[in-house]
Amino acid sequence: MTVAALEITDMSKRFGGLTATKNVSLKVMPGERRLLIGPNGAGKTTLFNQIAGDFLPDSGAIKLFGK
Repeated sequence: MTVAALEITDMSKRFGGLTATKNVSLKVMPGERRLLIGPNGAGKTTLFNQIAGDFLPDSGAIKLFGK
């Protein structure tokens, strides 16, 4: 069984009264590529910053290769 390279489960981030990401779940297997598209203000950069560790999610979990 192959472990996901990146697994995001029910991740959310709020800035005051603004919800930037809400219950985001995503699984990327080794060798896969994913693309995030959406209009300005959709939360793409916030999601990337949460994955990179620049922003801590308010809820949810991020796993890299199962850890």
